Amino acid sequence: MELTAQQKPLNRDTIKYIAMFTMLLNHIANAFVPYGSIWYEILVDIGYFTAITMCYFLVEGYEYARSKRNYGLRLFGFAVLSQFPFSLAFSEPGELRFHGFNMLFTLFICFLILVVGEKVKNPVLRGVLWVVLVFCTVNSDWPLLAAIYTLLFRWAGKSHTRLKVVYPVAALLFALLMIPNGIYLYPLGEAVLRTVCGTLGIFVSGACILYLYNGRRAEHGQNFSKWFFYLFYPAHLLVIGLLHFALG
Repeated sequence: MELTAQQKPLNRDTIKYIAMFTMLLNHIANAFVPYGSIWYEILVDIGYFTAITMCYFLVEGYEYARSKRNYGLRLFGFAVLSQFPFSLAFSEPGELRFHGFNMLFTLFICFLILVVGEKVKNPVLRGVLWVVLVFCTVNSDWPLLAAIYTLLFRWAGKSHTRLKVVYPVAALLFALLMIPNGIYLYPLGEAVLRTVCGTLGIFVSGACILYLYNGRRAEHGQNFSKWFFYLFYPAHLLVIGLLHFALG
């Protein structure tokens, strides 16, 4: 039997803190753990919880935002602030290279997708703009998928029935993009296994949102949490980047 909203133990801020932690594990793996090792795979797969959870709360936050303009400006501002730490964290020691735009840029484009959905009434123009924005994420973290996830969550709205469709579709899309790359690097069976393991983070996110999320914010420290979620992203990337550089 499904829990009522009052019985569900996780509020919005708690799930976001979990997402920040799983993202941290993913980034530590990408910066410090040997590629393809078992610990690399475990930490990276845990981190796949984060992006789809961010997309869900972006869509929810857009609906409840007092000022959508300020919401968008915050995303863009922190995306700009995060770009140097993002490049530093994932460059080879002793060098600084562009590795695409960071996740906050991706989320800003996802925000624009929601703006188009609200403001553009012509369905043909709206569809064209959505396609353009989806492809604008190609050179960003979580290319294509985050934008598509945003569209899926917008379609689902508050419907649990539709959300139960979104997560398997999201996992399937993830697998379809991951398997070709995996086959290039690993034997077919291993590539499929690694891809399946990668989808677990997406399904865990779905379980949290569908069955454990009570739809509320934390009762205390809401303002602290709001700014922590923005500041943590560039701050942890900067620390990882400086450690990466220092350790060589």
